[in-house]
Amino acid sequence: MQLGSRWRVGDPPHPSVPRELHETIAEQEARHPGANAWTLTWLEGRPRCALDELVLVELDPTGAARVTGLQSWDSVASVSDEATDSNDWLSE
Repeated sequence: MQLGSRWRVGDPPHPSVPRELHETIAEQEARHPGANAWTLTWLEGRPRCALDELVLVELDPTGAARVTGLQSWDSVASVSDEATDSNDWLSE
């Protein structure tokens, strides 16, 4: 079992983060200067580093770094609220 961790933007990545991700992590910090912290989790033995709710940096099955944009919970909630508002007629 591998435990996750957190570290602040600007600090070196957690020691268990593979070196293959360090450059990509630095690039994402530069792209998102207002970000605060990274969260390291593990899925099927591979590291997943999330920068706040902005991006996910991970190793793909070939061992290459991959960046995926994340949608913040606030924007998901606002879309849900809009969908609910447009369905008001259902309760009439």
